[in-house]
Amino acid sequence: MSEKDLDTRFQEAIQLALTIPQASLPQDVQLRCYAYYKQATFGSLGSVNYSNLDVRDAFKNNAWLQISHISAEEAKECYIDIINKISNK
Repeated sequence: MSEKDLDTRFQEAIQLALTIPQASLPQDVQLRCYAYYKQATFGSLGSVNYSNLDVRDAFKNNAWLQISHISAEEAKECYIDIINKISNK
């Protein structure tokens, strides 16, 4: 697929994700979605000053850090897959 196709599918997945009630998702799924979205849109997590983070932010950044080795394109594909699976339940 071309880059434009991937970006279009990613944007569609983002719009679909906005229709899914966050409270209906298990926390691990929420964290994975967050991590893939951040990796896809911002790239790898840089150095973070964890002393200024609350526990929730620490969990979110830890999830992002765990996938920081994958490319933005891979992160987009993973995000699309997760959102499509969630929406088809």
